[in-house]
Amino acid sequence: MLAAMPPTPASSPNKGESLIRDRGDACPGALRLHRADDGLLARLRLPGGLLTGRQAEALALAAERLADGNLSITSRGNVELRGLGDACGGELSALLADAGLLPSERHERVRNVVASPLAGTDGIGHADVQLWARELDGLLCAADWTPRLSGRFLFTLDDGRGDVAGLGGDVTLIAESGGTAVVGLGGLTYRVAGRAAPRAALAAASAFLAAADTAGNGAWRVGELPAGQTVDLGGALEGAGVEGVRVGPGGVGPGGPPSPGVVGGAVSVLAPLGRVGVAQWRALLPLPADELRVTPWRGFVIPGFGDDAAARERLAVLSGAGLLTDPGSPWLGVGACTGRPGCAKSLADVRADAVPGHGSLPVHWSGCERRCGHPHGDWVDVLATRDGSYEVTLHTGGSTVPVTGETLTETVTTARTTTKPTATR
Repeated sequence: MLAAMPPTPASSPNKGESLIRDRGDACPGALRLHRADDGLLARLRLPGGLLTGRQAEALALAAERLADGNLSITSRGNVELRGLGDACGGELSALLADAGLLPSERHERVRNVVASPLAGTDGIGHADVQLWARELDGLLCAADWTPRLSGRFLFTLDDGRGDVAGLGGDVTLIAESGGTAVVGLGGLTYRVAGRAAPRAALAAASAFLAAADTAGNGAWRVGELPAGQTVDLGGALEGAGVEGVRVGPGGVGPGGPPSPGVVGGAVSVLAPLGRVGVAQWRALLPLPADELRVTPWRGFVIPGFGDDAAARERLAVLSGAGLLTDPGSPWLGVGACTGRPGCAKSLADVRADAVPGHGSLPVHWSGCERRCGHPHGDWVDVLATRDGSYEVTLHTGGSTVPVTGETLTETVTTARTTTKPTATR
């Protein structure tokens, strides 16, 4: 079955208008720190969400020694440290470099690679795309031109189950049965050999940069290119020595994040509201396969358990530490931005105000209209307003539908369980 390549959504700053950007990308990284109301912020890219035990412990040390004692998980499976002091930069970079978390200072912000977190663990999927993620990361760090990519440019590597293909990647790889893969860039899709998939993804990124240079509008992401802008993906593949055949979109698996619990030989859990303390983080250790996978749904997958009893024992430990381990928890799918007091733009302490709500749709609490970290696809938007209340809206099928109820909890729960409407914007 041919893999589907979801269209890259237009970047929200455009709102359908012609984009002209004349400033550089200020997206934070591990070395370029961002000043927030609660101190400096560092964002560490983890290609494929992968960490060794030594690297996970290094992040715990950074959080407790230099930051506020917490680790925040982003919607791209990266990790943020908040509350950093003004003089911490040298010590932080040395700690991260020593753990192998900074393979290249020039490239550290462009290592945005999301991969199916259960790949190779449960017998589902057509390739272990975590191996692709490692190879692609090496290619990104070895190329002189890749630092020109924005810190927002995203690669999504799906093993065919359809879990990350819809996360709004600029370049998407989807594994197929038979050892092939489909590489997508915007509305273009080519089939390539699976062994060439990482090189194809790198070539697609180069095709985007060439198109952005031609457009001259300062586009950081594919969705920001002007309508009708030509992108020569086929030429870029040929130039990289990758044989590709133009194909059309098809179908993929049902997708969705891994449920918490024991899945195959792995344990899956989620971080409440996307943030964990150092003690909770260390409860993830030790790692039986020396591998921790941080997921774009603000969770963790620990592969490598030899038997079901050992996996369930670890699951119980993580439950006791306060991580989400029950697939029936009303907090599953509930996320929030930083909010007050960490963000000056926020109108509320959304993390303190957030309430659970049963239902299938994810819900995201936002302190301002930027809606940082909100989900893709269908979701419930809980937005703080200037009068101290919250506005609840259902985003689905390209439509936005206001939702009301007797209480905020009832409203959120109703929105999460509402079937997809047919209304238009």
